[in-house]
Amino acid sequence: MIKEPTTTALTFEDFKTEVLKDYTIAITSRECSLLGRKEVLTGKAKFGIFGDGKEVPQLAMAKAFKNGDFRSGYYRDQTFMMAIGELTVQQFFAGLYGHTDINQEPMSAGRQMGGHFVTHSLNQDGSWKDLTQQKNSSADISPTAAQMPRLLGLAQASKIYRQVTGIPNTQNFTQNGNEIAWGTIGNASTSEGIFFETINAAGVLQVPLIMSVWDDEYGISVHAKHQTTKESISEILKGYQRETNTNGFEIIKVKGWDYAELIAVYEKAAAIARKNHIPVLIHVDELTQPQGHSSSGSHERYKDGARLAWEKEFDCIRQMRLWMIAINIASPEELEAIDLKAKKEVLEIKKIAWNTFIEPIIEEQKKLVLLLEKTARDSKNKEAIAQLITDLKSLKNPLKKEMLVAARKIIRLVVNESGQEELGQWIIDFTQKTQSKFSSNLHSESDKNIFSVQKVLPEYGHHAIADTDGRMILRDNFDALFTKYPETLIFGEDAGTIGDVNQGLEGMQEKYGELRVADVGIREATIIGQGIGMALRGLRPIAEIQYLDYLLYAIQILSDDLATLQYRTVGRQKAPLIIRTRGHRLEGIWHSGSPMGMIINAIRGIHVLVPRNMTQAAGFYNALLECDEPALVIECLNGYRLKEKMPLNYGNFKTPIGVIETLKEGTDITLVSYGSTLRLVEQAAKELLEVGIDCEIIDIQSLLPFDVNHDIVKSVIKTNRLLVIDEDVPGGASAYILQQIIENQDGYSYLDSKPQTLTAKAHRPAYGTDGDYFSKPSSEDIFEKVYTMIHEVSPSKFPVLY
Repeated sequence: MIKEPTTTALTFEDFKTEVLKDYTIAITSRECSLLGRKEVLTGKAKFGIFGDGKEVPQLAMAKAFKNGDFRSGYYRDQTFMMAIGELTVQQFFAGLYGHTDINQEPMSAGRQMGGHFVTHSLNQDGSWKDLTQQKNSSADISPTAAQMPRLLGLAQASKIYRQVTGIPNTQNFTQNGNEIAWGTIGNASTSEGIFFETINAAGVLQVPLIMSVWDDEYGISVHAKHQTTKESISEILKGYQRETNTNGFEIIKVKGWDYAELIAVYEKAAAIARKNHIPVLIHVDELTQPQGHSSSGSHERYKDGARLAWEKEFDCIRQMRLWMIAINIASPEELEAIDLKAKKEVLEIKKIAWNTFIEPIIEEQKKLVLLLEKTARDSKNKEAIAQLITDLKSLKNPLKKEMLVAARKIIRLVVNESGQEELGQWIIDFTQKTQSKFSSNLHSESDKNIFSVQKVLPEYGHHAIADTDGRMILRDNFDALFTKYPETLIFGEDAGTIGDVNQGLEGMQEKYGELRVADVGIREATIIGQGIGMALRGLRPIAEIQYLDYLLYAIQILSDDLATLQYRTVGRQKAPLIIRTRGHRLEGIWHSGSPMGMIINAIRGIHVLVPRNMTQAAGFYNALLECDEPALVIECLNGYRLKEKMPLNYGNFKTPIGVIETLKEGTDITLVSYGSTLRLVEQAAKELLEVGIDCEIIDIQSLLPFDVNHDIVKSVIKTNRLLVIDEDVPGGASAYILQQIIENQDGYSYLDSKPQTLTAKAHRPAYGTDGDYFSKPSSEDIFEKVYTMIHEVSPSKFPVLY
């Protein structure tokens, strides 16, 4: 039996007004979906993925969603975004057309396909808005279930703000931790491992998270029987149901077409999560997908007649209409009038959105045509140019690409002619103006980016000697940071009770508490997600991944979410997460790989820092906490017990990011490396000096960014020879390093012999010390490689060794 909501004290007239408003939003959203698909099929839009069939439950979710709350959802939530006032019809179509003006298309300025939603957490200068006074959505991404890890961190932030005392300047981020993180996902995507990883972690942590599963029985064309055991996510998650004196979830199942019951369910769920910080899973089933998965195909291909008939009958908007008529909220005629008005308004606004998108491009087209016609007048190739102009003029809905293609083809025909200079300048100006629309904000462009931090050297006492374990440098520096920045917290496997596996956090949990220095389960993807979500809400998390090769569990979240966040929001959201891990030299197949080539190419948008010792690493942490950008810091796994000098200015010395360090000056050859391998390079250089070869040694320090001052090429100008030593596989990070030096820095011009690399073997090391020696560069390998390169120059002075 359908019930009216009873949780709010409304008169029937107020209730009627509210319901009609909801219905208008739902029917408007549906019209956007229907018309949006047509725009794709007519070629005005590239691709469409819409929220039709999910309108009514999203209205219910929007009613329980309060200022300060955060959404982490997927690309079906257009009705929800409209209901909370963060998506207009014109913005919907601007997104569909890929409008590159952030004012017209605030979701991503055309960088993501339509259906991907975001609210702006930052002002244009990169400063925080007051997130407690707006309804927030973290930036959507397409990979299925990839919104889940971030959802966990968004919810955990409320727990931190409620339970950790002493965090300053929280007024823009929380109201006593009362905010809920709302997740949405399609039923088929719950098959992904990171869905279960996140659900398990949320149950353990007991954070204010509400997870809505939109269940329309299919994942693209694949039925639920192929997706989920028992064909029901709520059934198989019953073991997560919270019981007396246990943690876990509240689990609620509700039909997606039952408007009144949906509102009651979402109000109940919100009360549980907001007040008690108990996670809730709402399984919304019996939903439909009237147009199928997307504009790329038709669902009639995989749904039988009975299913299609059921979907028509139980369409959530149709059922809402029947209910409204049954309890005298509106007559069929009144609802028909609302429908017709919505159709007309959506159509009119769609036209406005299209004209706003296309008219500036057409104006550019007209200006270019005039310039090309002028260029053609005195050209010996005027007939060929005329045909290209005709083709350009024939384009009714031109793309910027098509204009630039025409101009670049024509400039080839007017080389050394009078029109070349003006056309060339147009091409340069147009490219620069347009390219920035697609390439800006990969990194922070605020005044808190990494280049705003100045180098501060470690300070030492008069008689300082290298007598302190490297781990002690890290530990005491973290101690200083946790005191200096109360909003900073660290978490990872074994990070808490024992102070990490290498004791770099020894005693920190006892001093700062279990929430700021926390142990977590073995679940790397959600460790990163915790960090992303908390950083999105103003905290400064450090997520610890125990070993470098474990980063592979989380590489998708790092690559698709964190690395693209500033880019895909055009600088309107940021998550300055620091990821701490350890790696490089070690014996055995596991933990000994250094897949730096894979990492640096997968996570462009995140800085990758490779300190050679723990003082350098500590300096990176100090610098990063003054910045607003994410970074990965890879500590040397075999350096924690090596002796270093003890600084006096913990928390304050800073290692510059993107700047190399010359460890030894020399004249014969430039040796470039990073991390643990540098110790072998230094040893080999000492031995090479004994036979008369003077090497210059350069520590890269950071792979992303790489040598922003182009200091390595200055060394190559002096030595005229280059060897890159790397423990990644052949063609891994060494190929990237060579490209940076030879191509970007023009190092090729200054070489007297072939630039070379010395890398690990293609396999990982076998177990034992011999495995390391025969798999990765040794000091003897380095000696002999350099010796051979110098032999080519002076064979009599340096005869072959064997």
